Amino acid sequence: MQGDVQLAVENVGATYNHAIVALHRVSVTVRRGQIVVLIGSNGAGKTTTLKAVSNLLQAERGRITAGAIRFEGHDVLRTSPDKLVRLGLVQVLEGRHCFRTLTVEENLVTGAIARGSRRAETARDLERIYTIFPHLRVKRRAISGLTSGGEQQMTAIGRALMSHPKLLVLDEPSMGLAPKTVQSIFQTLKDLNESEGLSILVAEQNSTIALRYAHRATVLEHGAAVLEGPANELRSRADIKAFYLGETSFDARPTETALERAIALSLA
Repeated sequence: MQGDVQLAVENVGATYNHAIVALHRVSVTVRRGQIVVLIGSNGAGKTTTLKAVSNLLQAERGRITAGAIRFEGHDVLRTSPDKLVRLGLVQVLEGRHCFRTLTVEENLVTGAIARGSRRAETARDLERIYTIFPHLRVKRRAISGLTSGGEQQMTAIGRALMSHPKLLVLDEPSMGLAPKTVQSIFQTLKDLNESEGLSILVAEQNSTIALRYAHRATVLEHGAAVLEGPANELRSRADIKAFYLGETSFDARPTETALERAIALSLA
């Protein structure tokens, strides 16, 4: 149904410095209550797609050259990033980006400030975050820059949740984290999706875990979307196993050729 489409990225092209082509006809759809994952190697266009979704490309001398992006009926390219946050599109950037000199709790509170929460509401939201991430309650007075990578990622996600997102956008949440921490974070995101209906769009190089928790997936290569479908179906494809999951088999070669052909056609 068209009415349940929350985010629509339609045939988007993007460049940096008016010269470097970063995206070429990328389309991604997120429906309400879905977890959608973008997978691909370094340089495939995942981060650029997410920055386009949050209208952040201009900050890095990037611009959209084609296509359209709409979030809940709003033209993203005509909406400022801060207004998108107030509308419910909240992104956790790659590398966590905590305020390193602030405490964990002060970092969380900045998420409430972004949406203009009153003190009582902020206190309730903090309790919710400490329920979701109990370890942050223990670390709430710690300086964020002195906490572990996993704790910083939880803080960054918690800060985003303090803004009451309708769509949570995450860029490489597993980067630099231990496998057990990664699984815990993805399970928490899945629990939020199932219990609260939170929609999630995530770019992730760790395709194995991303496809395990997502409803749908889009494969990006060389700035183009080359495959899209239910995550469980993509996870079972020989080409995806060979290219992104590190699995090979005797039968993988013909399917690999099909993927290579899809990439070539998408760039034609």
